[in-house]
Amino acid sequence: MRAVVQRVNKAKVLVDGSTRGSINEGLLVYLGVHADDADKDCEYTVDKIINLRIFEDDNGKMNKSLIDIKGEILVISQFTLFGDTRKGRRPSYNEAAPPEKGNDYYLKAVSMIQDKGIKTETGVFGAKMEVDYINAGPVTILIDSFKIF
Repeated sequence: MRAVVQRVNKAKVLVDGSTRGSINEGLLVYLGVHADDADKDCEYTVDKIINLRIFEDDNGKMNKSLIDIKGEILVISQFTLFGDTRKGRRPSYNEAAPPEKGNDYYLKAVSMIQDKGIKTETGVFGAKMEVDYINAGPVTILIDSFKIF
């Protein structure tokens, strides 16, 4: 599983021109599911996301997590995170999970976050979406459950 995590002041996602989800201070997460992902990958990724200490404490040091600040999270499915651009000019998505598996693990991750009492908003799996946000910092973190980076 792969995630791009952005610290935001606010974010929203629109589907067909209508707001589907919106948050205030917290995290905007683009989440991609790999064809070989298992439950352990989902658990690892969710744990990393919600416990990342990327929010500032009283001394201005990034020392607090989403849980610590009682922040919100907007999770957007993004199979293109597994786009392979090493050959040619058109990315290959062979490593991305097929849609059914991708949606299952996307929903599982969202459920795991909600189970921690975190206000969680989502996009629509497989839909064309517009994401609008104000990046705070900016702070952008990459997470990969296979620990490639």
